[in-house]
Amino acid sequence: MSAETPKQAPSGPRAARKRQAIVRAARALFLREGFGVGMDAIAAEAGVSKVTVYNHFGSKEALFTAVVAGALDEPLAAAEHENGPDLARLADAEDLRAAFVEAARAWVRAVRENDEVRALRSLVAAELHRFPELGRAWRDHGPAGHHPAVADALRALADRGRLEIPDLEVAIIQLYALLIYPQMVFSHYGTELSEDLTERLIVDGVDMFLGRYRP
Repeated sequence: MSAETPKQAPSGPRAARKRQAIVRAARALFLREGFGVGMDAIAAEAGVSKVTVYNHFGSKEALFTAVVAGALDEPLAAAEHENGPDLARLADAEDLRAAFVEAARAWVRAVRENDEVRALRSLVAAELHRFPELGRAWRDHGPAGHHPAVADALRALADRGRLEIPDLEVAIIQLYALLIYPQMVFSHYGTELSEDLTERLIVDGVDMFLGRYRP
């Protein structure tokens, strides 16, 4: 089974709805049954044919990668739905630092509160020893593919001249390392950072990131 995505996935509104249905179904089944769940089951859960699933994703590894990538971006969508500041609007902010700190607070809060995203991260760690192709698929996807919302926000900031980012992949990983990875590491060990320490990490993390990339 190839881990490559199809060269040209179906497009258009109808195809987008099917793709969303497949990702939702796969997420539910992966969480319930692990990576060993069959593509037939995922197709049935999504209400599409197995051929349609392969037309969109090419392989189960690619589908799993899409599920996890969507989960990592989900806290950003949650922040937006709560009417809080989000990364997509940073390029237009009058006070970039203040807007960045507020967006980071909403993002980190969503990460801390989303139990399903935590479960998906744990599932990746649990399944890697049985399915090493997952690690290869994740590596080949690249940081910008893992975190498209973050990549788009940083590109917009660079395009507008608000930041100077010579290496987007490095910048994405650094931003996650400053804001999100501490929460992920502590939650992996069954605990969490205090609210006070989280706030200090957010403020200092934003200052460190802006100090590196501001013109």
